[in-house]
Amino acid sequence: MRRALTITASAAVIVAALGAPAAAFAQPAPADDQEAAVAPIPTGPTEDAPLVDTAQRGVLVFTPDFFADQRPNTALDMVERVPGFQLNDGAGGRGFEGAVGNSLINGARPASKNDTGSNALSRVQAAQVERIELIRGGAPGIDMQGFPVVVNVILKNQSSREHILQADAYLFEGGTDVYGFRYQFTAREGERTWGVVVADGIGTSDSNGPGVVTRRNAAGEVIRTEDFVNDQYGGGQAIRGNYAGPLMGGKIDLTGRLGVSDFQGWDLFTGADSRRESTFGEESKDVEFGATYTRPLTDRLSLETRLIHEGSEFDSLSTYDAVFGGAAEPLEAFTSVGEASESILRGLLRWERSENLTFEGGAEVAYNMLEIDQAYTIGGTPIELPSDQVLVEETRGEVFGKSTWRYSPTLSLEGGLRLEASTISQSGDADQEETFYFAKPRFQATWTPWADNQFRLRLEREVGQLDFGDFAASASLSEDNVLGGNVDLEPEDRWVAEVAYERRFWGDGIVSIAYRHDEIRNAIDVIPLEDGLSAVGNIGDGTLDQLSLNVVIPTDRFGISGGRLSFKNDWKHTEVTDPTTGEIRAISGLRPSQPSITWAQDIPSWKINYRLTMLTMLKQYTYSPDQIFGFEGTDYYEAAIEYKPTETLTLSAQINIWDDFRIYHTVFDARTNPRPIRFVEERIIDPRTFVSLQLRKTF
Repeated sequence: MRRALTITASAAVIVAALGAPAAAFAQPAPADDQEAAVAPIPTGPTEDAPLVDTAQRGVLVFTPDFFADQRPNTALDMVERVPGFQLNDGAGGRGFEGAVGNSLINGARPASKNDTGSNALSRVQAAQVERIELIRGGAPGIDMQGFPVVVNVILKNQSSREHILQADAYLFEGGTDVYGFRYQFTAREGERTWGVVVADGIGTSDSNGPGVVTRRNAAGEVIRTEDFVNDQYGGGQAIRGNYAGPLMGGKIDLTGRLGVSDFQGWDLFTGADSRRESTFGEESKDVEFGATYTRPLTDRLSLETRLIHEGSEFDSLSTYDAVFGGAAEPLEAFTSVGEASESILRGLLRWERSENLTFEGGAEVAYNMLEIDQAYTIGGTPIELPSDQVLVEETRGEVFGKSTWRYSPTLSLEGGLRLEASTISQSGDADQEETFYFAKPRFQATWTPWADNQFRLRLEREVGQLDFGDFAASASLSEDNVLGGNVDLEPEDRWVAEVAYERRFWGDGIVSIAYRHDEIRNAIDVIPLEDGLSAVGNIGDGTLDQLSLNVVIPTDRFGISGGRLSFKNDWKHTEVTDPTTGEIRAISGLRPSQPSITWAQDIPSWKINYRLTMLTMLKQYTYSPDQIFGFEGTDYYEAAIEYKPTETLTLSAQINIWDDFRIYHTVFDARTNPRPIRFVEERIIDPRTFVSLQLRKTF
């Protein structure tokens, strides 16, 4: 029986199926969207200047003039060019509080949790944007959701009708080409907006390609050499509708989505006397509904109520077939059929005590469910796994209170406390129920002693969201990986301390540096089970230390108009005790470093902007009782250009080149310390170069 853990090196996802998440190496394509909220919230001045430092020094205002040379199509294009800001769509964990992103439209987030901020921003045309506020450290009336920095996009109040057609193509050298299409209609009349998006999305990965696999024994002798090739692709079709407008003295935001998607992939290994092939395929359907109602109760008191429901069904099949010396091994197959859902009801009461002091309080209840039925067979013979048939349910309640106090134009303080209780029950192969209680305090101070200098301090307790899939069995047959489920999982929690300094210069230049330390309890990784099996589980306490650096240097002063040179990286050092060897090691699945260098330039006279990016190095490892699996890559290059001949037509092209990607796989013979090595495998891959093209027409 295959027992070891692995992690897929490629990040293949469905990218453009109306809001499906994009992973680390996946290439983004157009997202779906609902129209954004429209009720204006006065949180900053509207002076016609590219960059205005308001009386509240924590709020910087960017007007459309600031982005004129970039000729943006959407609000998303503008937000991505705000100096020193990195868009974050949130962790997407259970519940709403703390799980959404760091962007708002007219002071509000989308009605549905999975209708991400980037989706909403991509639906808003640049011509509709009045200004963009960069809020650093909090501002009265703004729900920061735990982020130290958020953007608030303020829209113009005007009537309009817009149709947008968009076509995308991803063309791979020697791989499967994929194509996508998107149509969007948006209408706006005063305070009412409505619209629809229909999309045929794209799924792909940038780490697929041919290569060579070399396997060595513990003495370093070559015991197998194979050629390797793989591919992964898919797509999805979806429709989303939205409406926002006045209702009973308040405002209602509604959104709904229906979607289907599929994804498939295969890996083929061929040697002198061997042939191994693994395949994977999955089909899914999903539905989503969100409603948000906001209503002022007095001049300073307002109420916000949210109702969110989402559900999905999925069906997947993995196979592994091998032939050695002309003798076929038994076919392995792993099937998984299931459904999942989440329902959330949330209420928030906001009291603006004064222009400088805001109190918020509320409660949230949620129900989450995953029901899954899995089967693992070898040569048609069923193999029993822990928790291969399971129903996991969670009921959760949370009350919270928080306050933002702008003590002076230079100092802002934010504090809050969330109290959570949740009960997780399991039935099927195992019947169990457990209740958890967590207090989650948070404090943040933002000091802006001078207009271009800011210091931030954050202290917070974070509680991780359990992945219900870890309660059930799972498999990656191409990497000798079959995991049992774990009914004893507990949420991971950590105490976080973070300090940051930010210096702005030369208009859109920035240097920011931050240090973060996490004390982790009940770290989630991979644990050994009885009978030689493994599962995702809690492995004890750990730590994380992270140093982040972001530098953007405008080059106008050096005679290169419209140019920007930037560098960004997070250096991470983690420590945890390995449950098998008892030794200190890194936490699985985290990249210790991934430096990125980018040169970009706007050339308004040619109606183009272009960008060159290089990832100098990346690596990631996963550890389990029976193996270590990881990947390393260097010299990833990306070049993109956009040409906008008219205000309504945009042509874009991008090429991705990556010639050095290696996967390492070490398998051990026993769970001792030290562990005797069975073999070490190195897979050298030349990922396929690919070109992505996009045509976008507004009328």
